[in-house]
Amino acid sequence: MSRRSPFEIGGFHIPPGTRRTVDLPVSVLSDHTPVNMSAHVIHGQEDGPTLFVSAAIHGDEVIGVEIARRLLRSRQFARLSGTLIVVPIVNTFGFLNHSRYLPDRRDLNRCFPGSEGGSLASRLAHLFMTEIVGRSDLGIDLHSAAIHRTNMPQIRVSPKREETLAYADAFGAPVVIRSGLRDGSLRQEAQKVGVDILLYEAGEGLRFDEQSARVGVAGILRVMHALGMIPEDGVPLAEVVPVRANDSAWERAPAGGLLRAYKTTGEMVEEGEVLGIVADPFGEEEVELLASQAGLIIGRANLPIVNEGDALFHIARMVNVSEAESRIESLSAQLEGATMFDEDEII
Repeated sequence: MSRRSPFEIGGFHIPPGTRRTVDLPVSVLSDHTPVNMSAHVIHGQEDGPTLFVSAAIHGDEVIGVEIARRLLRSRQFARLSGTLIVVPIVNTFGFLNHSRYLPDRRDLNRCFPGSEGGSLASRLAHLFMTEIVGRSDLGIDLHSAAIHRTNMPQIRVSPKREETLAYADAFGAPVVIRSGLRDGSLRQEAQKVGVDILLYEAGEGLRFDEQSARVGVAGILRVMHALGMIPEDGVPLAEVVPVRANDSAWERAPAGGLLRAYKTTGEMVEEGEVLGIVADPFGEEEVELLASQAGLIIGRANLPIVNEGDALFHIARMVNVSEAESRIESLSAQLEGATMFDEDEII
């Protein structure tokens, strides 16, 4: 018998070597329907760190829910050291309504740390901070671009501890970006209590895509191996070190009209290169959209209908462009050849 203590969460006690889904009460709807935040806890037989994985803080960012589902089917957890907490759907309200927001139109990721007696968003944020973040050593928060946008797989991190950057590299996404912290965000408030978070961005709101899901699942398993939580057996190896970027900027529509995009996510561009053409509906005027900096396109708008000033291409600036281009090509080949698993942003 293991001498390890049970894991306590929400009044539940999960014995070592077992797993359980616990329902943490959030609120009651107007028709008296109770709403919970459900967390699946896998409590290993051996001592180790506690990692949380969360998704759908924005209710329309559904790719993270699929990643969480696949992760929980992994066979690696039979020999788990430490504890894994997976919350596939943090914002149940938004998820059910296919919406980024809560019913009161608040963005949950601007409401942390929350309060026990505050608004609906504040109460949910407080519950997550208390029951999930407060019991963890590290977190991985899964996101996608908003609807009508797409992001290439990337990790955003603002590490308080240097080893967190090593975990970001271990994840194996093509790009690691040092990203500033926003007021009221989960990353900011978690860091204040000593918990760093890797934020995984990939794909589009209300959509699945296979590459984003595969990179996400493999990345979480790699981080768990780096933490010493699971053995190397069955963990996909990352053969290329991710590219690092220190900042990024959006290229915006120079005019309103119809966009013909010449570039897409994952492509390197040079300063002054044509990213696309914006034409008026009558075909009388066409305006080139030029890259204001060299870098890697990490996100883009999907809609061809644009207004002047709309954010169209998100470009990350690389320290060494030629080296970054070589790594991106290698990473793309690696992702395409990877084993198939079983199954904000700026407006």
